[in-house]
Amino acid sequence: MHKTVDIALGADVLAANARIAEENLKLLRAKGIASFDFMGSIGSGKTLLIERMVDILKKKGKKAAAIAGDVAGDDDYRRFRKHGIPAVNVNTGKECHLDAHLIDHALGDMKLDGIDVLFIENVGNLVCPTDFPLGTDKRVVVISVTEGDDMVRKHPVIFSLADLIVINKIDLAKIIEVDPKILVRDARKIRPRAPIFLTNAKSGLGVPGLMKAMGIW
Repeated sequence: MHKTVDIALGADVLAANARIAEENLKLLRAKGIASFDFMGSIGSGKTLLIERMVDILKKKGKKAAAIAGDVAGDDDYRRFRKHGIPAVNVNTGKECHLDAHLIDHALGDMKLDGIDVLFIENVGNLVCPTDFPLGTDKRVVVISVTEGDDMVRKHPVIFSLADLIVINKIDLAKIIEVDPKILVRDARKIRPRAPIFLTNAKSGLGVPGLMKAMGIW
Protein backbone atom coordinates (compact mmCIF):
# COMPACT_ATOMS: atom_id res chain seq x y z
CA MET A 1 0.00 0.00 0.00
CA HIS A 2 2.76 2.39 0.93
CA LYS A 3 4.58 1.66 -2.34
CA THR A 4 1.45 2.49 -4.34
CA VAL A 5 1.06 5.80 -2.51
CA ASP A 6 4.75 6.64 -2.95
CA ILE A 7 4.59 5.91 -6.69
CA ALA A 8 1.46 8.04 -7.06
CA LEU A 9 3.04 10.93 -5.17
CA GLY A 10 6.19 10.64 -7.28
CA ALA A 11 4.15 10.72 -10.48
CA ASP A 12 2.28 13.80 -9.26
CA VAL A 13 5.54 15.60 -8.47
CA LEU A 14 7.00 14.84 -11.89
CA ALA A 15 3.78 15.86 -13.66
CA ALA A 16 3.68 19.15 -11.74
CA ASN A 17 7.32 19.78 -12.60
CA ALA A 18 6.63 19.11 -16.28
CA ARG A 19 3.75 21.61 -16.30
CA ILE A 20 5.84 24.36 -14.70
CA ALA A 21 8.76 23.59 -17.01
CA GLU A 22 6.47 24.09 -20.00
CA GLU A 23 5.41 27.48 -18.64
CA ASN A 24 9.04 28.46 -18.05
CA LEU A 25 9.90 27.59 -21.63
CA LYS A 26 6.92 29.54 -22.98
CA LEU A 27 7.99 32.60 -20.99
CA LEU A 28 11.60 32.43 -22.14
CA ARG A 29 10.66 31.93 -25.78
CA ALA A 30 8.15 34.78 -25.61
CA LYS A 31 11.04 36.97 -24.44
CA GLY A 32 13.26 35.71 -27.27
CA ILE A 33 15.71 34.11 -24.84
CA ALA A 34 17.68 31.00 -25.79
CA SER A 35 18.00 28.85 -22.65
CA PHE A 36 20.24 25.99 -21.61
CA ASP A 37 20.34 23.62 -18.63
CA PHE A 38 23.96 22.64 -17.90
CA MET A 39 24.15 19.38 -15.98
CA GLY A 40 27.24 17.52 -14.81
CA SER A 41 29.35 16.47 -11.86
CA ILE A 42 31.02 18.85 -9.45
CA GLY A 43 34.35 19.82 -10.99
CA SER A 44 33.44 18.92 -14.57
CA GLY A 45 33.96 22.54 -15.63
CA LYS A 46 30.37 23.73 -16.12
CA THR A 47 31.00 27.12 -14.55
CA LEU A 48 34.11 27.90 -16.57
CA LEU A 49 32.46 26.79 -19.82
CA ILE A 50 29.58 29.17 -19.15
CA GLU A 51 32.02 31.97 -18.27
CA ARG A 52 33.85 31.49 -21.56
CA MET A 53 30.60 31.64 -23.52
CA VAL A 54 29.42 34.72 -21.62
CA ASP A 55 32.59 36.58 -22.62
CA ILE A 56 32.29 35.51 -26.26
CA LEU A 57 28.65 36.57 -26.38
CA LYS A 58 29.57 39.92 -24.86
CA LYS A 59 32.07 40.53 -27.69
CA LYS A 60 29.31 39.73 -30.17
CA GLY A 61 27.03 42.30 -28.57
CA LYS A 62 24.74 39.72 -26.98
CA LYS A 63 23.59 39.80 -23.37
CA ALA A 64 23.73 36.67 -21.25
CA ALA A 65 22.32 35.88 -17.83
CA ALA A 66 22.84 32.95 -15.47
CA ILE A 67 21.12 31.02 -12.72
CA ALA A 68 23.57 29.26 -10.41
CA GLY A 69 22.24 26.17 -8.69
CA ASP A 70 24.04 24.69 -5.69
CA VAL A 71 23.10 22.81 -2.54
CA ALA A 72 24.66 25.65 -0.54
CA GLY A 73 26.86 28.70 -1.01
CA ASP A 74 27.16 31.27 -3.77
CA ASP A 75 30.61 30.65 -5.26
CA ASP A 76 29.42 30.13 -8.85
CA TYR A 77 26.96 33.01 -8.58
CA ARG A 78 29.79 35.36 -7.59
CA ARG A 79 31.88 34.12 -10.51
CA PHE A 80 29.06 34.91 -12.93
CA ARG A 81 28.52 38.34 -11.41
CA LYS A 82 32.20 39.21 -12.00
CA HIS A 83 31.41 39.07 -15.72
CA GLY A 84 28.85 41.83 -15.29
CA ILE A 85 25.80 39.76 -16.17
CA PRO A 86 22.44 39.41 -14.39
CA ALA A 87 22.53 36.33 -12.16
CA VAL A 88 20.42 34.62 -9.52
CA ASN A 89 21.71 32.21 -6.87
CA VAL A 90 19.52 29.21 -5.99
CA ASN A 91 20.36 26.98 -3.03
CA THR A 92 18.48 23.69 -2.90
CA GLY A 93 19.35 22.69 0.67
CA LYS A 94 19.08 18.92 0.87
CA GLU A 95 17.92 18.50 -2.73
CA CYS A 96 20.53 17.36 -5.27
CA HIS A 97 18.93 19.06 -8.29
CA LEU A 98 17.12 22.15 -9.45
CA ASP A 99 13.47 21.86 -10.42
CA ALA A 100 11.10 23.88 -12.59
CA HIS A 101 9.45 25.51 -9.59
CA LEU A 102 12.77 26.90 -8.34
CA ILE A 103 13.54 28.21 -11.83
CA ASP A 104 10.11 29.83 -12.01
CA HIS A 105 10.95 31.80 -8.86
CA ALA A 106 14.45 32.63 -10.13
CA LEU A 107 13.01 33.99 -13.38
CA GLY A 108 10.68 36.14 -11.30
CA ASP A 109 13.73 37.66 -9.61
CA MET A 110 15.43 38.47 -12.91
CA LYS A 111 14.76 41.27 -15.39
CA LEU A 112 14.36 39.25 -18.59
CA ASP A 113 13.96 42.10 -21.07
CA GLY A 114 17.05 42.48 -23.23
CA ILE A 115 18.56 39.11 -22.35
CA ASP A 116 19.57 36.98 -25.33
CA VAL A 117 20.87 33.82 -23.66
CA LEU A 118 20.15 32.25 -20.26
CA PHE A 119 22.51 29.68 -18.78
CA ILE A 120 21.25 27.54 -15.91
CA GLU A 121 23.95 25.68 -14.03
CA ASN A 122 22.33 22.73 -12.32
CA VAL A 123 23.52 21.21 -9.06
CA GLY A 124 26.63 19.09 -9.56
CA ASN A 125 25.22 15.61 -10.05
CA LEU A 126 24.81 13.05 -12.83
CA VAL A 127 21.74 11.33 -11.36
CA CYS A 128 19.23 13.62 -9.65
CA PRO A 129 18.57 16.20 -12.41
CA THR A 130 17.44 13.63 -14.95
CA ASP A 131 13.75 13.55 -13.99
CA PHE A 132 13.37 17.30 -13.60
CA PRO A 133 13.45 19.32 -16.84
CA LEU A 134 13.59 23.01 -16.06
CA GLY A 135 11.97 24.47 -19.15
CA THR A 136 14.99 25.20 -21.33
CA ASP A 137 15.56 24.89 -25.06
CA LYS A 138 18.32 22.34 -24.58
CA ARG A 139 19.87 20.18 -21.87
CA VAL A 140 23.66 19.98 -21.92
CA VAL A 141 25.60 17.28 -20.06
CA VAL A 142 29.22 18.07 -19.17
CA ILE A 143 31.78 15.56 -17.94
CA SER A 144 35.56 15.80 -17.72
CA VAL A 145 38.23 13.24 -18.53
CA THR A 146 39.39 13.54 -14.90
CA GLU A 147 36.27 11.60 -13.86
CA GLY A 148 37.48 8.45 -15.65
CA ASP A 149 36.61 6.70 -18.89
CA ASP A 150 33.65 4.83 -17.38
CA MET A 151 31.54 7.87 -16.43
CA VAL A 152 29.16 7.59 -19.38
CA ARG A 153 28.55 3.87 -18.85
CA LYS A 154 27.84 4.47 -15.16
CA HIS A 155 25.28 7.22 -15.81
CA PRO A 156 23.38 6.22 -18.96
CA VAL A 157 20.07 7.93 -18.15
CA ILE A 158 21.32 11.50 -18.07
CA PHE A 159 23.19 10.97 -21.34
CA SER A 160 20.10 9.47 -22.95
CA LEU A 161 18.33 12.80 -22.27
CA ALA A 162 21.13 15.08 -23.41
CA ASP A 163 20.70 17.38 -26.41
CA LEU A 164 24.42 18.15 -26.34
CA ILE A 165 27.30 16.27 -24.70
CA VAL A 166 30.55 17.92 -23.65
CA ILE A 167 33.73 16.08 -22.71
CA ASN A 168 35.86 18.70 -20.98
CA LYS A 169 39.47 19.03 -19.76
CA ILE A 170 40.81 17.03 -22.69
CA ASP A 171 44.18 18.72 -22.15
CA LEU A 172 44.59 16.43 -19.11
CA ALA A 173 43.69 13.18 -20.89
CA LYS A 174 47.24 11.95 -21.44
CA ILE A 175 48.37 12.93 -17.96
CA ILE A 176 45.67 10.86 -16.26
CA GLU A 177 45.74 8.16 -18.96
CA VAL A 178 42.12 8.42 -20.02
CA ASP A 179 41.19 8.00 -23.68
CA PRO A 180 38.46 10.50 -24.69
CA LYS A 181 37.58 8.20 -27.59
CA ILE A 182 36.14 5.72 -25.07
CA LEU A 183 33.87 8.40 -23.63
CA VAL A 184 32.79 9.43 -27.13
CA ARG A 185 32.12 5.81 -28.08
CA ASP A 186 30.01 5.16 -25.01
CA ALA A 187 28.07 8.40 -25.47
CA ARG A 188 27.28 7.58 -29.10
CA LYS A 189 25.92 4.19 -28.08
CA ILE A 190 23.52 5.78 -25.60
CA ARG A 191 22.63 8.95 -27.54
CA PRO A 192 23.59 8.44 -31.20
CA ARG A 193 22.18 11.72 -32.51
CA ALA A 194 23.47 14.09 -29.84
CA PRO A 195 26.43 16.22 -30.93
CA ILE A 196 29.54 15.57 -28.83
CA PHE A 197 32.20 18.19 -28.18
CA LEU A 198 35.72 17.82 -26.82
CA THR A 199 36.65 20.97 -24.95
CA ASN A 200 39.26 22.61 -22.79
CA ALA A 201 37.31 25.36 -21.05
CA LYS A 202 40.51 26.82 -19.64
CA SER A 203 41.92 27.64 -23.07
CA GLY A 204 38.60 27.91 -24.89
CA LEU A 205 39.34 24.97 -27.19
CA GLY A 206 36.14 23.56 -28.67
CA VAL A 207 33.91 26.26 -27.18
CA PRO A 208 33.07 28.00 -30.51
CA GLY A 209 31.90 24.69 -31.99
CA LEU A 210 29.73 24.04 -28.97
CA MET A 211 28.19 27.50 -29.22
CA LYS A 212 27.43 26.98 -32.90
CA ALA A 213 25.56 23.78 -32.08
CA MET A 214 23.69 25.65 -29.36
CA GLY A 215 22.70 28.25 -31.96
CA ILE A 216 24.27 31.16 -30.07
CA TRP A 217 27.49 31.71 -32.02
